[in-house]
Amino acid sequence: MIKGIILDIDGVIIGQKIGFNSPTPHSDVIKALREIRSKGIFISLCTAKPHFSIYDIIKLAKLDNLHITDGGSVIVDPINSVIVKKFVIEKQAAEEVIKTYLENEVYTEFYTGENYFIQKNQHSEITKKHLHILQRNPIEVDSLVKESVSSEITKIMPIAKDEEDKKRLTELFKPFKNKLTLHWGIHPVALPLQFGIITAPGISKKQGAIEIAKYYKVSFENILGVGDSTSDWEFIQLCSFAGAIGNASKELKELVSQKGQGRFFVGETVDENGILDIFSFFKVL
Repeated sequence: MIKGIILDIDGVIIGQKIGFNSPTPHSDVIKALREIRSKGIFISLCTAKPHFSIYDIIKLAKLDNLHITDGGSVIVDPINSVIVKKFVIEKQAAEEVIKTYLENEVYTEFYTGENYFIQKNQHSEITKKHLHILQRNPIEVDSLVKESVSSEITKIMPIAKDEEDKKRLTELFKPFKNKLTLHWGIHPVALPLQFGIITAPGISKKQGAIEIAKYYKVSFENILGVGDSTSDWEFIQLCSFAGAIGNASKELKELVSQKGQGRFFVGETVDENGILDIFSFFKVL
């Protein structure tokens, strides 16, 4: 019945135990992903990360299908070097929002699909923390604003120090809400940092899921969506089958339960490989 799985990564298959399930999932999870894919079920990883940061997972698990990266901005199969969609932020809007965050002393990165950039004078502990998550050093430039003019930007990432600082960064974004889209994410090893995900207008994990289903001509009636945060509901809501990891927010657990008996399941935590519980419940293993 299930022909495809759309799967969030951080907090779902990657946790905070470095060497156990970070920066790549536990070997049992990799093995399960590989087995499910070998049955012809597509597994689309759905993340705000760029594809180069999840390539090791894709390669180890042999997930030779499309994935949703950069918060929905890039739909890509890195193994076969296929990019189906790439949504680029309009240059003036990118320049203006980057300038606003830098002027307000916000640590800011931008992404082009193949690389990510920071301003040299912002190199800090945040850079080091993000290196573990992204598995690649940023390109450091004298002026992020000037660099943006000649770049095809798929995502801009202002990083808040904590939940309170996130409110300030959200307020700074308000003048751009009609030109760009802002979502927020976290990573277990980087808390209390909060990651802003700025994309072209209307671009999100939800839109990415729609592109995937359309490409494979698979109805959402036959797709399982799994996540750990309320923001993941935007794509899980589309799916007939829903899973939440044990460390998921209370709100997401309540939302997935709306799918009804036999169509939702809450597994153990990410550090207990709870995704395997979800796979077993839905009989995809």
